[in-house]
Amino acid sequence: MEVNNGTIVTAFVLLGLSNNPQIQVPLFVLFLAIYLLTFMVNLLILLVINTDSHLQTPMYFFLRHLSFLDVFYSSVIVPKLLENLLSKWKTVSFLECFTQISLVIFSGATEACLLSVMAYDRFQAVCHPLLYAVAMNRRVCTGLVGASWVIGVSTSLINTLLLAQQHFCGPNLIHSFACELPPVLLLACSDPYSSIASILTTMVVLGFGTLVLLLGSYSQIIMTALGINSAMGRSKIFSTCSSHFLVVTIFYGSGVFRYMTPASGSTLEQVLSLQYSVVTPLLNPLIYSLKNKEVKAALKRTLARKSRLTF
Repeated sequence: MEVNNGTIVTAFVLLGLSNNPQIQVPLFVLFLAIYLLTFMVNLLILLVINTDSHLQTPMYFFLRHLSFLDVFYSSVIVPKLLENLLSKWKTVSFLECFTQISLVIFSGATEACLLSVMAYDRFQAVCHPLLYAVAMNRRVCTGLVGASWVIGVSTSLINTLLLAQQHFCGPNLIHSFACELPPVLLLACSDPYSSIASILTTMVVLGFGTLVLLLGSYSQIIMTALGINSAMGRSKIFSTCSSHFLVVTIFYGSGVFRYMTPASGSTLEQVLSLQYSVVTPLLNPLIYSLKNKEVKAALKRTLARKSRLTF
């Protein structure tokens, strides 16, 4: 396709992670394994939470939504990544590319909100245990989750529609394995001021806003833990907070750096994209759920029921 100032780009080319066939095949196997593991582990968490009566609490209500979102987020990115690793032609249509951009922004924004909501839930449970049932009743939990999804949809629509107003006349080569806003915006021939302003506003209001809420919640949890006389109780709280903080650091650190710095198509940018779109959906269930004793016990009960039904 000829691309210059007199034409309009109708398709993009994803340059991907590597053009070396000897590297592409191992990468395909690696990311396929990660995707299948992410899919199965999150679906297992969904199954256990939905079927076990002991897990019908606010924390697991939020975990259920997080697991669903992680499956969705991974499915937006990885299948196209796998296809491009084995495909000779790596073109993606304008509509398909912008759809992926929209879904990536939606998933990332919604997950940022959910992570901060989950931190707030733990804050209420640890710092105000006597009022926890009132503060985090079903209506409040449903409202917080609903608000997270609405914010995700709104953020996605605003940023994607502003990007769609840009004029793309070439080149059409995206230095990434997926359609994301920063590398696609780099290809715009028209003034990208509105899109850049929208991205910065999103990162400041949504990104740093949820991060402040999250860090504030965990800070209060740590202060409360320091006042507990029981060494075992302190250890349990610190262990939980440190694992959660690891996920948050990976997700926010990579996401903020990716969207707050000018796109250049560097290897570091692709690594950061892989961290929040491929690695985090796998880490979340492992850290938030499978390290949890209640989830482990519920998993054993579920497997025991299935074995009894089998025999």
